Amino acid sequence: MTPPDRFDALADELSTEPGVTLPGATGGTGFGAAALRVNNKIFAMLVRDRLVLKLPKPRVDALVSAGHGDRWDADKGKPMREWLTLSPTTDEPWTPLAHEALTFVAGCR
Repeated sequence: MTPPDRFDALADELSTEPGVTLPGATGGTGFGAAALRVNNKIFAMLVRDRLVLKLPKPRVDALVSAGHGDRWDADKGKPMREWLTLSPTTDEPWTPLAHEALTFVAGCR
């Protein structure tokens, strides 16, 4: 399954969660237009065929240390501490990580 297909399946699965909106639901074409949101905050998106997730910094640190991905930098050269871009070769399943991101972002104030 291609990364866009995996992301579409993930979006379908998470679409029934409270507060979740699917890519394109907010209109616009800029940053985050193709992102999953909870309460209008981005928690997951597909960027250049890689899943990008917002997770707590210690969780991102652990996943990076284990070789499952890198800190995401939004092409600005400064890695963001709470954003992870999964490696295309990782064996980490997308769904549990996306649920973690959803729960984390839904709880952020």
